[in-house]
Amino acid sequence: MSHDKQHSYAIRTEWIGNLGEGTTNYRAYSRDHVISAAGRPDLPGSSDPAFRGDASRWNPEDLLVASLSSCHMLWYLHLCAQARIVVLAYRDDATGTMVEDADGGGRFSAAVLRPVVTLAGDGDAARATALHEEAHRLCFIANSVNFPVRIEPTVRPAE
Repeated sequence: MSHDKQHSYAIRTEWIGNLGEGTTNYRAYSRDHVISAAGRPDLPGSSDPAFRGDASRWNPEDLLVASLSSCHMLWYLHLCAQARIVVLAYRDDATGTMVEDADGGGRFSAAVLRPVVTLAGDGDAARATALHEEAHRLCFIANSVNFPVRIEPTVRPAE
């Protein structure tokens, strides 16, 4: 008998891009949509501008990289709290690379997380750096993707 816990997530994605002609042709419609979930603010979505999307709205590729970055950060902060390592600031300039196939499909080939962590003055920088490996091992999202996710952390004391 498994002791695994199961969690479910329910969202709604609603296309709002019918410009009057529906999808009569590739240029006849907007890629705009709204992602929503009960009790949360709506998230404006579109496609990447390379695919006729609105650059002012979130696209699925951005959201995938953001999910990797956010999941890693949340695990990392949890592990630091458990280890009594005081994190004062955390920033990640994450990137993802997607390769498009000749038929227009494609896949992500890699992602790189670059967290910059500021520790309280007495923090153990070596242990704090090592905890990034554990956070990566535990990250739900990183464990769910089929491409490499590299972690390039910087850990520094507060000034």
